[in-house]
Amino acid sequence: MEILWVLMAVLLFFAALGPVLLRRRGGIRQVAPGAPDAADPAAYGFLRQEELDVRLPGPDEDLEQVLAHLQHSQDWRVASQLLQATEAESEARWQRVQAFAGMASLELAQRPGGVSENPGGQWLRVWRTEAPKDAGGAAVYAEFLVQQAWRTATAGTDEFRIILEEARGACAEAALLAPGDPVPYIVELSIARGLAYPREEFEQLWLKILDRNATHMGAHLAALHYWCEKWHGTRDLAHHFTDAAAARAPQGSLLSALPLFAVFEHLPDVNLVRGFYQSEVVTKAVEGAQYAVHHARHDDPTTPHVRHLLLFFLVRGERWGEAMDQILHIDGHVGALPWTLSPDPAADYAVYRALAVAGYEANGGNPATLRH
Repeated sequence: MEILWVLMAVLLFFAALGPVLLRRRGGIRQVAPGAPDAADPAAYGFLRQEELDVRLPGPDEDLEQVLAHLQHSQDWRVASQLLQATEAESEARWQRVQAFAGMASLELAQRPGGVSENPGGQWLRVWRTEAPKDAGGAAVYAEFLVQQAWRTATAGTDEFRIILEEARGACAEAALLAPGDPVPYIVELSIARGLAYPREEFEQLWLKILDRNATHMGAHLAALHYWCEKWHGTRDLAHHFTDAAAARAPQGSLLSALPLFAVFEHLPDVNLVRGFYQSEVVTKAVEGAQYAVHHARHDDPTTPHVRHLLLFFLVRGERWGEAMDQILHIDGHVGALPWTLSPDPAADYAVYRALAVAGYEANGGNPATLRH
């Protein structure tokens, strides 16, 4: 299957050139049926690369409608109303706060202040001005500042620390406005990472989250970064954290998938080892994640996060049929790890999807045999 990884490099090149060039290339020469170049994701009903939604990990119809309305009207009230209608302890509230903050951050990057009469993200500033006691607005603003710090400033610089200190104050304000909401504390986990909270201070913060929702998958994903080797010098802390959470995970919880995220976080140290993706450590983590998604609630909004990462590992492990099964569940949205680490998440996802299709067909699969 080494030829498929050669194909991956080729696909990355053409993905960068865009869908138009890919269509032109398709008209230049014909390839033999069953060859990797002949694999066509569109034959399976998958969306074109330019149609993939990079904002969200999976479908959230209410959120998508509000984002579209907010983009058109710039009326913050629709965002506020959706957050007020979202259960405070739910995974959905965390993801919706992230989405609104991400939209404001993206708009600001596209239309910086001073460049136009209507700088991007103005609706968020108006929200904070007109409704300073709105807990949802405070939480979105805190997350917006965190995203700005990590995206626009260099870690460790004065600018980075200043932005995160402001975000820390916004988190405290949001927590006071909604005492039962874990989201302000989850947002602060990223601040703890950036400002290198002492372990005792971090654990006090973590206890506040556990008091509000002890099985919050989003909180565990955010906390994992704090324990990773790049912050504490040893990967043992991260693996101990995820293994312990998986061991105490109740039936239907996605916490059983956490060890796979820990493996992913440390890939720079181990991904050159031959056969690593078929190794016992990866196989065990993949099986734990597969078990988690199989037993999760059908409406759990964090399931797509696990499925996207599963796709990455299953393709790397040349488990083509299982990879195709994940694509059936997630195709259309790419706002999740590992794709969001790329400047072009849709292109990276499209490469892995094409590899999965190519591998599936090289082993006798076709659109008619794929279970929908």
